[in-house]
Amino acid sequence: MDHSASQAAATPTEEAVLPPADLLRRLSRANVLVIGDAMLDRYIHGRTERLSPEAPVPVLTIEREVALPGGAANVVRNLTALGAACAFVSVVGDDQTGSDLTGLIGGQPGIEPWLLVEGGRTTTRKTRFLADGHHLLRADREQTDPIEPRLSERLLRIARDAMAATSLTVLSDYGKGVLSGGLASDLVRMAGELGRKIVVDPASGDCARFAGADLILPTAAELAFATGMPVARDEEIEAAGAALMARYGFGAVMALRGAAGISLIGAGAPSHMRLPREQPLDLFGVTDAVLAALAAALAVGLSLPCAGRLAGAAARVVATRAGTLVPRPEDLLAALIPPP
Repeated sequence: MDHSASQAAATPTEEAVLPPADLLRRLSRANVLVIGDAMLDRYIHGRTERLSPEAPVPVLTIEREVALPGGAANVVRNLTALGAACAFVSVVGDDQTGSDLTGLIGGQPGIEPWLLVEGGRTTTRKTRFLADGHHLLRADREQTDPIEPRLSERLLRIARDAMAATSLTVLSDYGKGVLSGGLASDLVRMAGELGRKIVVDPASGDCARFAGADLILPTAAELAFATGMPVARDEEIEAAGAALMARYGFGAVMALRGAAGISLIGAGAPSHMRLPREQPLDLFGVTDAVLAALAAALAVGLSLPCAGRLAGAAARVVATRAGTLVPRPEDLLAALIPPP
């Protein structure tokens, strides 16, 4: 695949002299296609003050409930929070969860949704029970079977038109069946034919399905699985990332290392962006925020090192604040500019 930018990239000199606020304002010009597994995230908040007389488990007194688009749809939420416009292609079931999710996604500004419906399919729903802000339990209802072949064909037709109308494509794979089979490789090949960059968040160490993508974001565990190499130290991450690039023709690798931060390999000298160690970290939602910041920055022609710095800022914002957070430009700006 041709890893050249689909539009003229800003020169390193230009990026170096522009104030961070001006760089972040550019993100509002991004026009991104997201394809992947949509799901519904339900949060049930309450408090626990006693144990159940029926079993040695806490009793949660429910105070409020929140439903939000999750999975690939959360990547879309993160992109629109940065001001980007999005086309979103996914598959839901003909159930109440699918209907609720369609309503939530369709009600957000800046999104062109293409949610295909598969009869009899169970739409993924994750229900999280939180007591005083701390996770108590998660209950999932899901179906991970590959989507029907006729839907795959229709999805490809829609994706081709959407790719042509956008600057960059994100594949957000949560392993729930949308990007199963040969669909992922078909989409990567299609992006190459149209001269569009493609960024991938894989669901597992099976990176071969995405061979030729411009940028892939495995976790450290996925990187170790895909390469059979150690990934504990910076130099090990760099070696494994280089091996993954060579094996599958990726343009670059961004390794998601949990509390250790993120590492970017393939954009000149490797870079490692740390998370603060002096405060508790909440890593839920970090991957989607990082993916969105990268995609928006690359879609408007910023260089990969610059996009990586914005992704690092997104990771710091989400990881250092409790709960589900979708960073906005002002949040990234605060993370990029240290306090006086």
